Amino acid sequence: MSTTAPAGTEDVNGPSPDLKRVLGPKLLLLFIVGDILGAGIYAVTGEMALEVGGIVWVPFLVAFAVATLTAFSYLELVTKYPQAAGAALYTHKAFGIHFVTFLVAFAVICSGITSASTSSNLLATNLLAGLDGLGWHVSQGRTAITVVAMCFMVLLAAINLRGVGESVKFNVVLTLIEMAALVIVILIGFYVMAKGDADMGRIVVFNSGSDRGLFLAVTVATAIAFFAMVGFEDSVNMVEETQEPEKIFPRVMLTGLGIAVIFYVLVAISVIAVIPEGQIEAVVADEGKVLLAVVETGAPGLPIDKIFPFMTVIAVANTALLNMLMASRLLYGLANQDVLPRTLGKVLPGRRTPYAGIAFSTVLALGLIVVVTFLADTSVISALSGTTALLLLCVFSVVNVACVVLRRDTATERGFRAPGWVPFVGAAACLFLAGPWARDREDWIQYKVAGGLLLLGIVLWACTWLTNRGVRAKKTGFRDIEHLED
Repeated sequence: MSTTAPAGTEDVNGPSPDLKRVLGPKLLLLFIVGDILGAGIYAVTGEMALEVGGIVWVPFLVAFAVATLTAFSYLELVTKYPQAAGAALYTHKAFGIHFVTFLVAFAVICSGITSASTSSNLLATNLLAGLDGLGWHVSQGRTAITVVAMCFMVLLAAINLRGVGESVKFNVVLTLIEMAALVIVILIGFYVMAKGDADMGRIVVFNSGSDRGLFLAVTVATAIAFFAMVGFEDSVNMVEETQEPEKIFPRVMLTGLGIAVIFYVLVAISVIAVIPEGQIEAVVADEGKVLLAVVETGAPGLPIDKIFPFMTVIAVANTALLNMLMASRLLYGLANQDVLPRTLGKVLPGRRTPYAGIAFSTVLALGLIVVVTFLADTSVISALSGTTALLLLCVFSVVNVACVVLRRDTATERGFRAPGWVPFVGAAACLFLAGPWARDREDWIQYKVAGGLLLLGIVLWACTWLTNRGVRAKKTGFRDIEHLED
């Protein structure tokens, strides 16, 4: 983190010198695929199967379509404004309202924290299952999972404090492990099909665990599936390190989304093929273990079921670490811009890591885990993954609208341009999936969690506004939005 302020600003860290453009199409593709694949597929597949039965692959395709519409808007904006500030930058350029920009930026921070909290619970579930499979006979109860999840969040904070560089090459290794784990599930599914032990007719049968019709059931399942499709938007933060971004970004981002949805559809079919009809409810009740159940059921004679939980742990841990790195870095950036209390921008003198932002995001994640685990009527994974999707659906809606507004800015016409209708449909689709009709009633806690997090952000903004106005005699607003995360 640089501490040199660019000309005309105060206490703002600008990139000096410019970031080195090291990402070609292959590394960028692996970054995008690795960011999309991860905790999502492990968290949501079972819940989706309860909603729509054998056609669990359909919501993945619908979620892919909605994500692709938004990806088109991101591509138009990132090639038009090739800076790394993402949704906050586009919102600010479109509307110029500092408070709205702050809400979008803070929503992105909150989505990272809720996503990391989801990942920590998945990691705890699979880690304990893996240890139990090795004969350790550890507890598998809710309290044990919560304790391990919280310990993992503290470990992430310690790693973050020590200083972790976001190495794209290291992410390549972790991405290959993530993909290998999903390939194992797919191969086992096809092995069961090849033996003739799968009822292939089930993959086209709609069977909802609720009383909803096909349209509403697919809508609910799509809102659940959206958690597995997010991550592509993070790649815009790599634009200043990408070679020829105007040329490379469009085809690579769309290719990455396509690869992810192929994995998801094949995994979904494998789940239906391997897990016997009537047993999906019992598997989903043991949350976070649906893909592990596929491995154990489909290949009972192979030792892979002893290794698979730990492959899952690696994939999920990587997702959580990147989420918390992003959240703490954005908190630091907002504090450095004087739109959040300056205390949150403090760094360790030696390590130069943003310890205040790390501590704040970690405490928030720990509080979320405890509150949702013991006070919610739904599972912690469902509540937190759904909140992540809800927050990002709202952010994506704003980005799609910003894309429409910024088409008036002809001074910076360049690069990719989405078809004229795409951002309109993308905004409408994201808003539709963010509505209460796209959730079970017990999952409406997602609105409380998201609202509570944003309310906390508004309180912090108000405190900063009062301090800036009363003590420093200055306005509260973004001074260098293009370098928000520096």
